[in-house]
Amino acid sequence: QVQLVESGGGLVQAGGSLRLSCAAAGRSFKTYVMGWFRQSPGKEREFVAAVSWSGHSTYYSDSVKGRFTISRDNVKNTVDLQMDSLAPEDAAVYYCAAAPYYSRYESTYDYWGQGTQVTVAA
Repeated sequence: QVQLVESGGGLVQAGGSLRLSCAAAGRSFKTYVMGWFRQSPGKEREFVAAVSWSGHSTYYSDSVKGRFTISRDNVKNTVDLQMDSLAPEDAAVYYCAAAPYYSRYESTYDYWGQGTQVTVAA
């Protein structure tokens, strides 16, 4: 069992940066692949990034590759998403999630946070 709580969302100007953080509770955190997804109004939730249990492997959607960086700290039980060069199309509710193995499909992820809103002003 893993409980996830996101933080760090807010309003930022286009071209700016935000850092999202997800705090996990549960002894099994370090055994899970951790991912970030996002959902904007009228759209399906989409994969953004994921990091392996060790932190050595990272995966990104094409739309954020080169701008976003995912990382995890298995001592602090956190996973972060550094978002740079933000654009209005990045505005969404961002969700942290945990999965037993890497996948871009949300059905693979067993545990989800409540989400944090990111708004990007043009």
